Amino acid sequence: MTDTPLTQRESIHLVDPRDHVATALRDIVAGETLDLDGRTITARATIPKGHKIAIRAAKAGEDVLKYGWPIGRAVIDIAVGDHVHVHNVATRLEGVEDFTWAPARPERRDGGGGDRTFDGYRRKNGRAGTRNEIWVLCTVGCVANTARRIAEKASQRFAGRVDGVYAFPHPFGCSQLGDDLAHTRKLIAALASHPNAGGVLILGLGCENNQLKALLDGAQEIDRDRLKSFTTQMVEDELEDGLAAVEVLVEIAERDQREPIPVSELVVGLKCGGSDGFSGVTANPLVGRIADKVADAGGTPVLTEIPEVFGAEGVLLARAASREVFDQAVGVIDDFKRYFIDNNQPIYENPSPGNIAGGITTLEEKSLGAVQKGGRAPLVEVLRYGERVGPHGLTLLEAPGNDAVSSTALTAAGATVILFTTGRGTPLGFPAPTLKIASNSGLAQRKPGWIDFDAGQVLAGVSMETAADALMDLVIDTASGKPTKAELNGEREIAIWKSGVTL
Repeated sequence: MTDTPLTQRESIHLVDPRDHVATALRDIVAGETLDLDGRTITARATIPKGHKIAIRAAKAGEDVLKYGWPIGRAVIDIAVGDHVHVHNVATRLEGVEDFTWAPARPERRDGGGGDRTFDGYRRKNGRAGTRNEIWVLCTVGCVANTARRIAEKASQRFAGRVDGVYAFPHPFGCSQLGDDLAHTRKLIAALASHPNAGGVLILGLGCENNQLKALLDGAQEIDRDRLKSFTTQMVEDELEDGLAAVEVLVEIAERDQREPIPVSELVVGLKCGGSDGFSGVTANPLVGRIADKVADAGGTPVLTEIPEVFGAEGVLLARAASREVFDQAVGVIDDFKRYFIDNNQPIYENPSPGNIAGGITTLEEKSLGAVQKGGRAPLVEVLRYGERVGPHGLTLLEAPGNDAVSSTALTAAGATVILFTTGRGTPLGFPAPTLKIASNSGLAQRKPGWIDFDAGQVLAGVSMETAADALMDLVIDTASGKPTKAELNGEREIAIWKSGVTL
């Protein structure tokens, strides 16, 4: 997308000059005459806001382009002025594809992160947190409510001494086998190592597959000085023992102080949920500019939602910094496609009903909009589910598109702030502070209690770079302690990717 400001006088927006379609910036009625760079387009049907109008004809069987890339094939002839959507365009996706390594110099931009700092917490392992909280985790769902009760009572008893005491319960840990059990264990261990946790209490039951000792033995990054754990079957009063453990952790964590930390230490999760036809025009490219600012400053933006890379693989793979990274990225993408195929599901079972109502027609269109959150920086690392970030730079993380599962995986990977774009809205929040970025101003105005930033302002004449500077300021403020709307609403949860059989 270009940096040219959009204005309210415009009725349609063209992303790339090669495109067959433009996006309606308002409801367009059949018969209405529109201007596109001096060219007259007459709408042959009603085009809802956020949906697509054909500006070039396409024969049945031809590719239809948006963002300069195919978003599907025409299933019938499409004339200039037609409404382009699920009735006349279908996905091109089928199965696993072959990709060829073709090293190219990735396009870079001066993101402008520069020498900025945020006020964060420096941890013993060198990582930097944006919060100083006590987290209560559990090995198994049987003690999930126990974890919640301990956190609730501790929040009242120790109010004001740390940034908060939070439980992150889940229903798993029992009757799991193999990789499925390993996923659960690895994810909880990664959360226990998170720099936003100034102290961690882990509860076990005693008889579960996800044994507490095995979890701790495999969790090398946990600061043992800030960890408490016990098996609830072995204590008389798990609530009082839990509160006593939290008190010790609070006494340690309350001595921590915020200090200036370079943006190069910031790990930013990139996520979209409930997308609409504007997500790839406003919110996602805006977040992509934040990813560039962070990456150019030496920080780590993390992109995930592998099924929402399907159809846009070429955009991302072209930016792989090495053959090794390219091969790892192809491996993650192909494995996820096989995961669908092995479960007798089509790989294109997306977009969701809400996405379609918002104007997104195919998975390719959704993916081409979604990958823009990664900006233009080189892809330097690929992580499997439950792994933690290493080198600085744009990272691809294995996780599904599900909002809660992928955002939890981003947190476990080390994200200390999450940028969550949405065209439909959601109240969800996660362990890392999560900024909700609306793709359209209507959503921001309708749900001010959910939305932290209005990316729809670029449709009203604000340049993308001006909006990006304002969003970057908000990211810095959030990393320095300003609460997000989700935090103010008490929206905190995790979800674990359940990928195997249950005994």
